[in-house]
Amino acid sequence: MWSDAESRIATEVARPKKKDHTMQGFLKIEGLSKAYIPAKPVFANVGFTIDKGEFVIIIGHSGCGKTTILNVLAGLDTATSGHVFMDNREISGPSLERGVVFQSHALMPWLTVRKNIAFAVVSRWPEWSAAQVNEHVEKFVALVGLSLAIDKKPSQLSGGMKQRVGIARAFAIQPKMLLLDEPFGALDALTRGTIQDELMTIVRETHQTVFMITHDVDEAILLADRILLMSNGTENEGGYSPGNIAEEVINPLPRERTRAGLHHLPGYYELRNHIVDFLVSRAKAH
Repeated sequence: MWSDAESRIATEVARPKKKDHTMQGFLKIEGLSKAYIPAKPVFANVGFTIDKGEFVIIIGHSGCGKTTILNVLAGLDTATSGHVFMDNREISGPSLERGVVFQSHALMPWLTVRKNIAFAVVSRWPEWSAAQVNEHVEKFVALVGLSLAIDKKPSQLSGGMKQRVGIARAFAIQPKMLLLDEPFGALDALTRGTIQDELMTIVRETHQTVFMITHDVDEAILLADRILLMSNGTENEGGYSPGNIAEEVINPLPRERTRAGLHHLPGYYELRNHIVDFLVSRAKAH
């Protein structure tokens, strides 16, 4: 039998959460659509907000358009229609106000860890002295536990270490928002778990606003304050329905959760089952 608290959490998880899009979030997306074939947009009329300091994750099957949404937020792609505002200004093109970490580390192979991060720091603060840049770089390298590898080149690092460098570089420019596109997808389970814990620690220390894509349900539950469930575009009897945010789920688990203790928390299995049920039964993947 469930306790009253567990029953309440299960009820809350099972109930779709609809955030009020009329509120002024730090990030605001309005009527976003992307179409490569005009009659069959990948997604249409997508709208949601992200508050300052909030960690939001989007989950959906391949082809639903979640990476396209992230690339639009990063300024690396343009939507067919709609608008994206951050801090009350419309996004147009890349900016150092938004740090991006991809699944591939995107490091410059001819530069050391120190110089890879310094390159970004100098771009952000060109007026800084070499000593200021170096002190700042060393601080963020230490934050991801790579001080002993700071003068090594990417070819001398493991996959997990390279992703740590990418994360350190993104945080080092102190962006207003961090965008993560499956940053741990290519890592083994042990390394992935370690870096998840490190990311959680850094985000809590910096109060960073984060938008992330993952296919890993447990990763989403561990990291996110709110999880967006995205459906794929589908053909049905009434014609074609584009992809969209089908549901927003607020994570009811304590924010100070840990990877090791996650499955012991009341409400964890109900939340996990709800997301898995969406992916299996309701996302309508191609």
